[in-house]
Amino acid sequence: MGVILSLFVTLIEVYSIALIIYILMSWFPNARESAVGQFFAKVCEPYLEQFRKFIPPLGMIDISPIVAILVLNLAKSGVFQLANWIS
Repeated sequence: MGVILSLFVTLIEVYSIALIIYILMSWFPNARESAVGQFFAKVCEPYLEQFRKFIPPLGMIDISPIVAILVLNLAKSGVFQLANWIS
């Protein structure tokens, strides 16, 4: 059971890093139009879209990725707590 929880935590961390890379790509012109940018868009946009439905952008600043990463960190903490309860 510990291996599954460890794998789940690792996947959450990798996805968080992918979100950060995708967010940073918006700072560079045409980065999201590249093949790598399109890959990250396919991976990250479905998750981010769920938060954009409820959190409107503040001017030109979109804070929904910050909330999305916080939710992933809360999920990771929940997995650690679940592991503590099981063991």
